[in-house]
Amino acid sequence: MKKYLLTGLLVWVPLGITVWILNLTISTLDQSLLLLPGNWHPDKLLGVHIPGLGVILTVVIVIGTGLLVRNVLGQRLLRYWESLLHRIPVVNSIYHGVKQVSDTLLSSNGQAFRKVLLVRYPHPAAWSLAFQTSIPGEVVQQLKDEYVAVFIPTAPSPVNGFYFYVRKADVIELNISVDVALKSIVSMGVVAPPANVLPASTLTSFSDL
Repeated sequence: MKKYLLTGLLVWVPLGITVWILNLTISTLDQSLLLLPGNWHPDKLLGVHIPGLGVILTVVIVIGTGLLVRNVLGQRLLRYWESLLHRIPVVNSIYHGVKQVSDTLLSSNGQAFRKVLLVRYPHPAAWSLAFQTSIPGEVVQQLKDEYVAVFIPTAPSPVNGFYFYVRKADVIELNISVDVALKSIVSMGVVAPPANVLPASTLTSFSDL
């Protein structure tokens, strides 16, 4: 009986979580329909509620914003809008911080999560997956050896973690993508990359423990 129960859970739990996430995402994006005038709401025009129309409107707004900002007039409007936000004390600090993070993560030339590394954490006899990020120039000037900035995410929620500066000689660079490493962290090692994607130096380092 226990075996059948576990088998059923393995089928329904991922499906249920997937449906829940999709429902939450769609219902959240459908709030963009509130931007339309009351007489233009699809519920009133069609007489029936159709989930997902807000997703289409959101995509159109985002793409339209991207097209607008790509030209000279749009860039001027964006600079004017940002200058207004910078004049508001509390909004300025929040917007500036969020924009820095989003520019780093979403920009095509961003430096976020460039490489997947192995670092010794939380003690010298243990290894943890980490992502190489950017290190401030002032920090580089204060450190004698060559260091790298690493972000060590926590499982199963990779949005939280620890930010360290580690000697480059003490880290191991892995030959796996950031997506594969994130899947391994979120699944707590259940979904792991094949052993043949790891470089020989990594396997040697593990044997030294």
